[in-house]
Amino acid sequence: MTSPDYGVQAFLWWRPGIADRDLGLIKDAGFRWVKQWFAWKDIEIAPGKYDWSHADRIVKQAHDEFQLKILARTDRAPAWAGEPPDDAQAYANFLHALASRYRGRIQAYQVWNEPNLAREWGGKRPDPVGYARMLRLAYQAIKSADPNAIVISAGMSPTGTNDQTAMPDDLYIEKLYQAMGNNSDGYFDMLGVHAAGYKAPPELDPAEAKANKALYGGERFFCFRHVEDIRKIMVAHGDAGKRIAILEFGWTSDKVHPSYSWHAVSEQQKADYIVRAFKWAKEHWTPWIAVMTLIYMPDSDWTEQDEQYWWSITRPMKINEWKPLPAYIEVCEYLNSLKGQRCPKAPKG
Repeated sequence: MTSPDYGVQAFLWWRPGIADRDLGLIKDAGFRWVKQWFAWKDIEIAPGKYDWSHADRIVKQAHDEFQLKILARTDRAPAWAGEPPDDAQAYANFLHALASRYRGRIQAYQVWNEPNLAREWGGKRPDPVGYARMLRLAYQAIKSADPNAIVISAGMSPTGTNDQTAMPDDLYIEKLYQAMGNNSDGYFDMLGVHAAGYKAPPELDPAEAKANKALYGGERFFCFRHVEDIRKIMVAHGDAGKRIAILEFGWTSDKVHPSYSWHAVSEQQKADYIVRAFKWAKEHWTPWIAVMTLIYMPDSDWTEQDEQYWWSITRPMKINEWKPLPAYIEVCEYLNSLKGQRCPKAPKG
């Protein structure tokens, strides 16, 4: 990965034609990485029995045909495995099979997602010690199959809640380092972070987000630069030599869902903020920032009732449609300008 590098999350699993179209748009926009869900439950349908049909097609399209690097999000346990951390070894076995099959063709693996939330941790209280155990087994499994693959820890949900349902991301990461014996070697190559911008422009200092509750929410994590708070934890634990991979970031324009509408921005603000976030990282976070994964190239089935719809950089599209938002156009212009190119003309349906 370059510093910074650029990726976007897509939804390529079920419809080959739409996947082909979206991969073309991702490539045209100047992204080098595509993040895609390789859900455990969709692949290992019974212990040791795998359905590779969708995964094979996606890897062929994204890596072989469009020359995009793949960041595989791996979570969602099948029913037969139980909820985490019931059988972390079974999960590691799945990762070994995945990394063996796609050695050299999937470049990076995200080990689980937001384990600092009980709903992502089998309904149990978030447990950094349990996640450290899972992470160590996952690292060993992936590296034994593909030593060159990049192992990235799960991005945590920014939250101020600390109870049975959640743990703040900075506290969780602090406890994770303690569980690893203050040495992340053998656990991950890069630390994963989630970096939603909320209502704040990307340059806003976390101290200002905390001080101005009326405008920005009143917590340090209510801004993009909360990434710098997480970086300080890494450095304090002697991990300055490793990099951060942003696994999700963006801004929402959601005026429908009350839990999101307080920090909604306009579509034009979203576009401006994303490009300014890229520029901030390039100027201030090099060399320790790695890939910055934007959300989303949308699922074509999303509607305005889905909160993910409002984070997206295009509208959900049928196979013959083209509905870019300002975010897609401005990102396309910026990323292509880094290569001395212009954003390609918007494709027709």
